[in-house]
Amino acid sequence: MSDTASLRLRAPDSIQLRHCRQVSEFQACVDLQREVWGFADADLIPVRMFVVASKIGGQVIGGFAGETLVGFALSIPGSREGHTYLHSHMLAVRHEYRNMGLGRRLKLAQREDAITRRFELMEWTFDPLEIKNAYLNIEKLGAIVRRYTVNQYGMSSSPLQGELPTDRCVAEWWLNSKRVRDLLDLGERQSFETEKIITVPAAIAEWKSDPGRRDCARDIQFANREQFLNAFSRGLAVFGYERDSQGNGSFLLGRAREHYEFSSAPERETASCK
Repeated sequence: MSDTASLRLRAPDSIQLRHCRQVSEFQACVDLQREVWGFADADLIPVRMFVVASKIGGQVIGGFAGETLVGFALSIPGSREGHTYLHSHMLAVRHEYRNMGLGRRLKLAQREDAITRRFELMEWTFDPLEIKNAYLNIEKLGAIVRRYTVNQYGMSSSPLQGELPTDRCVAEWWLNSKRVRDLLDLGERQSFETEKIITVPAAIAEWKSDPGRRDCARDIQFANREQFLNAFSRGLAVFGYERDSQGNGSFLLGRAREHYEFSSAPERETASCK
């Protein structure tokens, strides 16, 4: 392939999004996992899980450059408080296709499909030490964070985790909330009073990858863990995220002005005897 043809396939508008349906497409998702995270085979989501997700109301949405899978988003249905929602378990983008907005496009495709099927909520977990991902989730998509899980997946085989516990924030994306609609449709962010700031240094990725500096990353993770758990126990939530000129990231926590809950109790059928 010529350089010109390669650049044309990498242009954002040339990447087509569609639901994955074929086993060959699911296998491409497995291969992309291995490429992006460097997982050991035991940590890979297998082809069968992608098949199941596509059959039971989940989503496997792929981004294709020509016939080549260059990104995907996987979700599975969940249930809480008698309501169903979608849990977006994994999103991957091939290295040379990053910073082109493909991750955001995949999330928006998930949202459009979810709204069509009357879902109110999509959730996913993310590493609070990953600055770029946190910024996308909160500032570009409008997710909020009210929960923090300690070492959710156990120790990971991915070198990107830097041998740290897999602590995760839980992103709540209330798909039709005013916050999300104002952001996506109007480009407007709701104001709130910041009561707490939790900062992640820009050097964290370098520290995680360097065995000699990994203790610095671990110290930040443990200190921030305590701050998140304490703040959430006091009813605070993440509503904003900032990055400064040095690349440091800051979670901005405050109190909600909007009600972020399921719209109503699920309807119950009344049994009758005839």
